Amino acid sequence: MPVEAALRAARVRYGPLEALHGVDLVFPSAALTVLLGRNGAGRTSALHALAGVVPLSGGRALWRGRDIGGLSVYQRVRRGLALVPAERGVFGSLTVAENLTLGGPGPAEVLELFPELTALLDRRAGSLSGGQQQLVAVGRALAARPTFLLLDEPERGLAPAVAARLHARLLADAAAGRTVVLASQSLPRTLAGAAVVHVLHRGEVVFSGEPGEPFPGRFAVTR
Repeated sequence: MPVEAALRAARVRYGPLEALHGVDLVFPSAALTVLLGRNGAGRTSALHALAGVVPLSGGRALWRGRDIGGLSVYQRVRRGLALVPAERGVFGSLTVAENLTLGGPGPAEVLELFPELTALLDRRAGSLSGGQQQLVAVGRALAARPTFLLLDEPERGLAPAVAARLHARLLADAAAGRTVVLASQSLPRTLAGAAVVHVLHRGEVVFSGEPGEPFPGRFAVTR
């Protein structure tokens, strides 16, 4: 399977604390990869290392075979990467419509996926609920049509039916050629079609394989 990106012996430190202890993670091209782990496992640090939000204190971040350690967040975004953080992923002073327009030509495609936002287009994004803000952040990233999409717990605050709709869209995008990496605390049944699952625990990789393979029970498939 072709590889889109990888972390090799990657270490991330926050002051005296090390969040990633020399991990090796591979993300296949045109596929959806799920990063599983509890809070503090290193999921977010892995995504941020790929996006350039945090520097590596050791090891390498590779994208299409190139070491991207010297590229800024902006440069990675210009090359087709998008990151949806777990929270505060909107421009609060802008309206929902303005947020969505930043990602592409307009909100029509996003509203087809998330019709819940239709009545909120004129609202300031900062005044929305957490779940509504999450829809705006994910929608803006999708509208930008990145080739490499990273999402940190995008289901946070979403109704199960909306989360399932999002998962179906991400799997379809991966089948169409987009590379997607999604971080979650457990594996939803709606993501059983993912290509690869990596389980992180306390900054180390404890499992890498396909969703159908047995992996640590505390990260088992959920509804």
